[in-house]
Amino acid sequence: MNISSQPEQNNEVIDSFDGIFHFLSNFHPAPLRYEGLDYPTSEHAYQAAKTLDINQRMNIAMLETPGETKRYGKAVKMRGNWDEIKVEIMLNIVMAKFTQNPHLLEKLLATGDIELIEGNTWGDTFWGVCKGKGENFLGIILMEVRKRLNKDKDDQ
Repeated sequence: MNISSQPEQNNEVIDSFDGIFHFLSNFHPAPLRYEGLDYPTSEHAYQAAKTLDINQRMNIAMLETPGETKRYGKAVKMRGNWDEIKVEIMLNIVMAKFTQNPHLLEKLLATGDIELIEGNTWGDTFWGVCKGKGENFLGIILMEVRKRLNKDKDDQ
């Protein structure tokens, strides 16, 4: 499927954020500013948001790869209410990713109304779907961001 074309029907699905759809992944290089710091990917920003310690946030911002960032994020001093706010924080970070990177926003909007599923093989059933099971919160957030930004574009 050509990313720049609109889907012909609503039953199409993007079920993996790799290849031409890697831009949907939090590991995709997409510089963004979030809560006063610059991050090379949305994964960096998300992992940094787990802590209120500014030094740990700055350390995360300087890590080279999203994989390093994810590992580092498992060892940070977690904020007390993380489980209650992590979905809203991810929504804010994904919104920042696409509003601050117009070329990625164009690609996101070009997915039309296709269902977005963060299919994975590493067992993440909260943010994605693995072996047919999962809540797919990242996919849901991406579709919500797409809907909001598409509406904003239409309102201009």
